Amino acid sequence: MRITVWNEYLHERTEEAVRKIYPEGIHNCIKDFLEKNGFSDVRTATLDEPEHGLTQEVLDNTDVLFWWGHMRHHMVSDEVVQRVYERVQDGMGLIVLHSGHESKLFKKLMGTNSGQLRWRECGETEIMWNIRPDHPILQGIGANVVIPHEETYGELFHIPDPDELLMISWFSGGEVFRSAMTFHRGSGRIFYFKPGHETYPIYYMPEVQKILCNAVKWAYNPDAPKIKFGYCPEPPVSEL
Repeated sequence: MRITVWNEYLHERTEEAVRKIYPEGIHNCIKDFLEKNGFSDVRTATLDEPEHGLTQEVLDNTDVLFWWGHMRHHMVSDEVVQRVYERVQDGMGLIVLHSGHESKLFKKLMGTNSGQLRWRECGETEIMWNIRPDHPILQGIGANVVIPHEETYGELFHIPDPDELLMISWFSGGEVFRSAMTFHRGSGRIFYFKPGHETYPIYYMPEVQKILCNAVKWAYNPDAPKIKFGYCPEPPVSEL
């Protein structure tokens, strides 16, 4: 199982408060806990690398891709977005984190030019309610996950209806939000997971790490069918 963790990697280099929480970057924090949980083939890629670190060779050798972006969605090249989009269609798993909801890639996969929602940042408590305890992504997770301080997201979240809604968040300010959900595009499996604002140490939480490790296993699809499009020759007709 080959995993690539992609991160914009700008907040951590430009904001001291974020650097204190993620001194090696959000991508390396995720890489570290994946490796500690038994995933041995994990690489990272960032925005400033050539081709954003997502060359065709890298993607061809990636089974599950994590995506964290925020400040520079517009700087991700359309060519790379198309390349990742095609790999998802062919069966690569994708885990979109937090503000990745407005990335070019997520919007292209969702078929919307918006991906917008309501938000504010004031450190409110978030309670994520587990409404699908039977789902593989939520195995080992209790009735809820409490995040003491987090950026608030609220409905309306302008995306198509998910294939599966797994968790609903309530915030101490009163908002609710669809915070964990799955989609299928082509042969690819996609998991969107809301928590992960850069100014809070959310990716160090054991429950969050457990969900994301489970999500890797769910998104991994080694037997993804290769869907063929285009001209279809007339099939032979069996003789009676």
